[in-house]
Amino acid sequence: MSAGRRLLRVASIVAALALWQLLTSLDVDLWLRFSQFPTVGEVAAAFTDRAATAAYWQDLGYSLRRIAVGFLLAAVLGVATGTAVARSRWAADLLGPLIEAVRPVPAIALVPVAILLLPTNEQGIVFITFTAAFFPVVVSTRHAVRALSPVWEEAVLTLGGGRLRVLFSVVLPGALPGIFGGLSVGVGVSWICVISAEMISGEYGVGYRTWQAYTVVDYPGVFVGMVTIGALGLLTSTAVELVGRRATAWLPSPAGSRATRRGSAAIPVRKRVATLVPRKEPVA
Repeated sequence: MSAGRRLLRVASIVAALALWQLLTSLDVDLWLRFSQFPTVGEVAAAFTDRAATAAYWQDLGYSLRRIAVGFLLAAVLGVATGTAVARSRWAADLLGPLIEAVRPVPAIALVPVAILLLPTNEQGIVFITFTAAFFPVVVSTRHAVRALSPVWEEAVLTLGGGRLRVLFSVVLPGALPGIFGGLSVGVGVSWICVISAEMISGEYGVGYRTWQAYTVVDYPGVFVGMVTIGALGLLTSTAVELVGRRATAWLPSPAGSRATRRGSAAIPVRKRVATLVPRKEPVA
């Protein structure tokens, strides 16, 4: 990314903070009541005070652990389920209707189910986090696998590759862009639901602490929680995107990109298939 783009991104955040400070310090009340909002300075002071306490970092650790466990489970099971539904008629008939029936239900609406089904609140929050990320990953994986051209699969089979070779050399690499799109959406939805679950049934965590600040009318503390949630969501989604870019580095570069202008090109799919499939020796 160029320095100009980085500067523009930083400038947009600085402009938003400056506007926030201006509207709240002047107690602007038109249709929106900014007089009820804490200023940027008050939130910054509250954040400094909270970050100096052990409780803040303890809450951070609880929320990150819940996200890590729930999201990783959703990633593994979601990719496996989506691939199975896309490639197997049995899986599509057995799992497809169930997935489509449960998918429209908001994950946060499953909090009562988690409370009744699981023995501890901690397991219930992880379950909500898992459910939130699972369905975006399943749907994106299913569509990405179904969109693959059958030509490459047929080429691998013709060259002597088996079903596992097709799966790991053609299907999963070819579906990676779609899979990581679902993972990026899933991690964002996971944060929404884990914070909501912590507010409802949690004992620790960023969401729990944010709700506690609201109940005692500590509005700067509420905004500290919101800023923390936003920063955590940004970091985790950026991490997923970076991993996705690394995993799909073999894809052709977008037109007009720096790599394309320099003449560097990604490895063509034909070459990948040729290198991943063992060649048959000619019969003497």
